[in-house]
Order: sequence, then structure tokens, then C-alpha cells
Amino acid sequence: MNVTLRGGSRSGAVRIPASKSQAHRLLILAALAQEETTLLCDGISADIAATAACLNALGAKITEQTAGELHITPIRTVPQGLLPLPCGESGSTLRFLLPVAGALGAACVFRREGRLPRRPLAPFDRELTAHGMTLREEGDLLYCGGQLQSGDYALPGDVSSQYISGLLMALPRLTGESRLTISGRTESAAYITMTEDALCLAGAVAQRSEQGWRIPGGQVYHLPRRCEVEGDWSSAAFFLCMGALSENGVTVRGMNLRSSQGDKAAVDVLRRFGAVVEETGSGILVKKAALRGVTIDAAEIPDLIPTLAALAATAEGETVVTNAARLRLKESDRIKTTCELIRALGGVAEEQEAGLRIVGVKQLGGGVVDPCGDHRIAMAAAVAACASAGDVTIAQSECTAKSYPRFWEDFHALKGEQL
Repeated sequence: MNVTLRGGSRSGAVRIPASKSQAHRLLILAALAQEETTLLCDGISADIAATAACLNALGAKITEQTAGELHITPIRTVPQGLLPLPCGESGSTLRFLLPVAGALGAACVFRREGRLPRRPLAPFDRELTAHGMTLREEGDLLYCGGQLQSGDYALPGDVSSQYISGLLMALPRLTGESRLTISGRTESAAYITMTEDALCLAGAVAQRSEQGWRIPGGQVYHLPRRCEVEGDWSSAAFFLCMGALSENGVTVRGMNLRSSQGDKAAVDVLRRFGAVVEETGSGILVKKAALRGVTIDAAEIPDLIPTLAALAATAEGETVVTNAARLRLKESDRIKTTCELIRALGGVAEEQEAGLRIVGVKQLGGGVVDPCGDHRIAMAAAVAACASAGDVTIAQSECTAKSYPRFWEDFHALKGEQL
């Protein structure tokens, strides 16, 4: 489905839905816990639904009793036979649940969609098979079996924090003690901190050292009876950037300013661009000011790059994004699709091997954007529409449901302004 947006800035207020990153973690720990849990989750995206469906297949019972209220009955017994796990396009679901399935000794087949079958699993897969699991790929299907064993695990820190988080959630459930050693620089470290926070909430222990973690075995998870998922900073960034293009500004509500989410760094980057950022009693207000290009290190905030790049397209001077090689392995090659988005609307952007370079123009012109089925590119195009003189048409607009099902509803609730 195509959506056409009238060019021009927007103003108003929006309440951001629940963090899918935190929701994944709390759902998994609740399914592995001793007691039943109710999870308050405002806005259940396709990725969150995929994790819930996979956990149900493993023996949990997760039901949405009222809108945004998930009741989780933990896994008591893993069903027999080959269990179909529909992980869709969710990399988090796959990478978190692979070691969890191994810890449960389940025989499963993960059903992968979109670009997920082409996204890497090495060296994660080698560590899992070295510790008792069997893995076999057959087209879009990934078969796994065997019993994951405790022991010494080693992973590089610069490939995917999701590998580390998956093991941190699974290893405490094994019988013996494990050690997880991380080599090199750890990227997206804030996502690992989110996992540690979730484990702490569940009463689990993972003892951190300079090299990694010592993880006692035989642990039992005990989450509170009711947990609320905090607002999603990755989703908030789209509206914060729209505010930076608006004279009257956009207020984002429902955010935890003390969150462990790394993407709350969007606020600091916007201040570096020159936007006006105010923390008010009702939320975070961002307004337009003279924007100037900056250098952005993508290592800790890869998901923010498409929307920050859309903002940079009309910032004076040059914006350079570095350490962004992992963007090529997302739902699309986001270095390529972000540059194509900007150029399609009359901006100037060029790919680099591990980043991109954007030269700001006074105003984008409008045009047609193909997000290649990538939710973050589609939403970044909506940001770019706020800096465009003409209409912006976005193909496959429904792809935003992967992370933000009500994005277009929230966008259209904002008030149009004259450029």
C-alpha cells in the first residue's frame, strides 16, 4: 500500500508505544519464570507478536486479555515433536530464542521471512553447536535440536549484541555454571545493559567482569506479577527529528529519561545538530533552529541512522556517519536505502564502505521513496517529507507495522505547517 504525504513541517504531540527491545526480553523471561506475569505493552508490533507466537509454540500461553495487556503463563512442559517457530523477519526473536530453545531441549524449526535468512548467524551458530545443539538450514527454514550445555562460551563483541543477550537469558537456566567471554570492542552495549536490567528484575544473577560474565546455573526467574514496558526511544526518534524541522515543535510523551535504551542518545545528537530540546512536565519538546551537519558514530545507535540522515539532508554543511557497516545487514542494506531515500527527494547523499556522507540542501523537493520493505526507511521518509516542498509518496507503507503499528495514525494526528 502506498501513502502520499503532503510536504511541509508538522507540529503537535505524540505518545510513543512500548519498546519492542524491552518487550522481547520481558516476554522471554516471563515465559521461563515460575509465576504468571501480566505485561503492559502499549502497541504490539509484528516483531513482538513473533516472539509471543514462538514462545507459545514452546509451551507458554501468552494471551492479549485487553488491548496492550499480555498475560503470560510460563512454560511448564515443552511439547513433543518438531515445533514450528514463526519468527517472521524478527532478528531479535531468532537470535534470542535459539539458545532458549536449546536450554529447553526443544526440537524446532524457525520459519524466517524477508532478508532474515540472509542475515548472519556466525559465529553464534558455532558456539551453540559446540555446546550440544544441532543446527541445519534448509532455505528459509532453520532446524535446531539437542540440549544446550553449560560451559565456556566466547563471542566477539562487534558482530551482534543479540547473540550475547540470547545467551545471557538462556545460560542461567542450565544445570551448571557457564562463562561468557567477549573479545574486542562491544558494540550496541546499551542493548546488553537492557538484558542485564531485565535479568535483575527477574532476580537472576550474571556476574560481570572485564572479560565477560560468570553465570551460575540452575537459576529460577521471578518477575513481578505486573510489568510495564517503557516507551521506545527508537520510535521516538522519528518524531523528535520531525520536531527539529518545525517552528512550533513536536512533543514526545511517555519516555523514561533514565532508560538503558541506547537510542535515547537521539536527544544528544539533536542538540549537536543545533535543534532546541526542552524537557517539560509533559514530555520532550523539540523545535527548529539553525541546523548544522555533524559527525555521527553509528556503533552504538545503528537504528537511529536513517532518521538522523533524513534530518541531515537539509542541515547546513556536511554530515558524516561512521562505523555503520552493520547497517548493510538489516531488513535492507540501510546504507544504500538511506542514500536512495535522500536522493529520491532531491537531496545529496553518497555511500561509503562503512558509512555515508550527506551534504545538506536548503529544501528537499519531494518524490517517490521505495523503502524496500524496511520499516525504518519508511518512517525516515516521513521525516524527510517534513523537509520537502512537494508531496512524498512512500511505497509499502504497511511495513512500519514491524516495529510501530500505529505510526501513520500518529503521524497524521500532527498538525501541518507551512515551510
